[in-house]
Amino acid sequence: MLRSLSRSSRVQHAAHAPSARPLHSFSAVPTRAVRRQADALAGRASKDHPHSFRHFHATRTNQGLPVLALLGALKASTAIQAAQTLARVALTFVPFIVIKNHKSRRFLKAAARMDGRPGLEERKEMVLKRMRNATLIFRLLVFAPIAVFWAAILASLERTPLTGRWRLILLSPEEEDEISAQLAGSGWYHAVGEILSQESPPTLLSPDDWRYEWVRSTLRHLEQTVPALSNEHALNPSWLERGSDDKPFPPPADYPLRPRPRGAEYVRMFYDTMVDGKAPPVPHAVPGPPYSLIVVDKPGSSNAFSYGFGPDGAGGIVVYSGFLDEVLAKHPPLRALPQASSFGTSFLRNLFSALFSPPPPPHPIPTAEATTELAVLLSHELAHLILSHHLETLSSSNVVIPGVSSMLADVARTLLFPFTMFFGPFVNDAVARIGKVGSGDLARLGEYCNSMKQEIEADVVSVRLLAHAGYDPQAAISFWQSRAETPQTAECSPTKAEREMKGDDGIHQYGKIAMLMTGSAHPQNQVRVGKLKEEFERWNIERRKKRKVREDGVTQS
Repeated sequence: MLRSLSRSSRVQHAAHAPSARPLHSFSAVPTRAVRRQADALAGRASKDHPHSFRHFHATRTNQGLPVLALLGALKASTAIQAAQTLARVALTFVPFIVIKNHKSRRFLKAAARMDGRPGLEERKEMVLKRMRNATLIFRLLVFAPIAVFWAAILASLERTPLTGRWRLILLSPEEEDEISAQLAGSGWYHAVGEILSQESPPTLLSPDDWRYEWVRSTLRHLEQTVPALSNEHALNPSWLERGSDDKPFPPPADYPLRPRPRGAEYVRMFYDTMVDGKAPPVPHAVPGPPYSLIVVDKPGSSNAFSYGFGPDGAGGIVVYSGFLDEVLAKHPPLRALPQASSFGTSFLRNLFSALFSPPPPPHPIPTAEATTELAVLLSHELAHLILSHHLETLSSSNVVIPGVSSMLADVARTLLFPFTMFFGPFVNDAVARIGKVGSGDLARLGEYCNSMKQEIEADVVSVRLLAHAGYDPQAAISFWQSRAETPQTAECSPTKAEREMKGDDGIHQYGKIAMLMTGSAHPQNQVRVGKLKEEFERWNIERRKKRKVREDGVTQS
C-alpha cells in the first residue's frame, strides 16, 4: 500500500517539479579585489543610509524551494528503501574498489624500487589517476546512502503536541491520508472487527443499552475539550488563582495542539528565517472528534484500547463491559424510578398510542465517582488518538526498524562473505535468516520501548483533558494505583495480553529489556503514577513562577 502510494507521489512531484536553472544564470566567483571594492561600497551605503541598507542575497528567495521539495519527498516510507538500495549498490562495488586500490598501492611500492626504467613515470601517473578516481567513487558510494538515510530522518522529525517530545514519523502526508481514508467511516469498524474476531466472534452492546450511552456521553464530553488544547493561552488564566485545596489545573502547554507539519515544514520555516522570505504554511488535517466507539460485551475483560488515525471517525476507542461492571460494582449506581405521567398524558397516550413512542424503561444512574473513573480511562485512550501514537508505532515497526536492521544485516553479510563464500550458499542463507530474526527481535523491542513512552505521555495529556472537562485530574493517580497489571486490565486485546504475560515465545523478555533501556525497573503502573505526580508538581511550580512574575510587574508599576 505505502509503496504504490509513494510511487504515485513521486510521479506527481516529477510532473510539478520546477525547471532546472540554466548554467549561465550563475554569477562568476568574484576576485579578491572585487570583493574588497564591494565591501567598501557596502560600508559607504550603510553610513549614508543606515536604515535603508539591506544585505545582498545572491539567490532569489524562491530558488531554495526545490531543496525543500526534495526534503519533503524524503519524508516517506520509500526514503528508507532508497537508502537501503543505495547501500546495497555501494556494498557491491566497494570491495572491488578496495581490492583494486590495494593492488595499485603494491605496484607503486614496487615501482619506487625501480626508478629510472623507461615509461615507468607515465604508468605511475596513470595508476595514481585511477586511484584518485576510484577513491572519489568510493566516497560517493559510501556517502550517498548515509546522506539519504539521515536526510530522511531529519525531514521526518517533529515535536509531539502538548509534551514537546521529539519523535520520528517516516510517512509522507499522502501515505497518512491514505491510511486515514481507509479507516474513515465504516472502515474503522471493519478493521476493529477483524482485530476482535481473532479472539472469538465478539458480542457488542447495542447503542440502546444504557451502558453504551453512558460511555458515549462521557466520551463526547471529553471530546469537547480537544479544541481548547490548541489555544490554551487565550483561555481565562484562572489557573493562577488556584489554591492548594482546589482542583489542579494545567498551565498553557509550550507546544499546543497544532496540525502536524508536512514533510518540509520545519525546513521551510528555517529557510524563511534565513532569507527573510514568506512562504504560505502547508495545510495538514487535524485528526479530531467525533471518534468512533465500540463497547464489547465481555465481562471477563476489564480494559480498553484505542485504534486508528485521522478525521471522520478514522480513530476510535474500544471498551470492554468488564471494566464497566468493575466500576459499577465499586460505586453502586442509583436506581432510577419510572417516570410518573399525569392523567392527561396517560389518556392521550392510550388514545393515540400509535403516535407515541413507548416510554423509556428505567435504568441505573451511574454516580459521579463511577463517571470520573470512566473518564480517566477514556481520556487516556483519547490522548493516544490526539497524539497520533498509532501512526508513530506504524512508522517505527513497519518502516524504520526493518529498514535499519536490513541495512545492518547487509553490512554484516558483506564483511562475513570472505569467510562464508567457501561454505556455499547454505551458510550465506543461514546468515540472511539470522538477520531476519534479529530484525524481528529489534522491532519487537522497539515496540515495547515506544509503547512505554507513549503510555506515560498519554497519562500526562489525559490529566490535562480531565482538568479542562471539569473532572478532578488527581483521580487519575488513585485510578492507576488501584489497577493491577493483569491480562484482563491490559491495554490491548485479552488474547495478546495473556500471551505477553505468560511469556510465550519469550515475549516477556523484551518487556524487561525495554524497561531497563528506559531507565526503570518498576512495574508500569508505579512508573506512570510517579510521572503523574511529577506533572502535578510541575503545574504548581509553573503557577508559582507566573504569580511571582505578575506580582513583580504590579510592584514595579
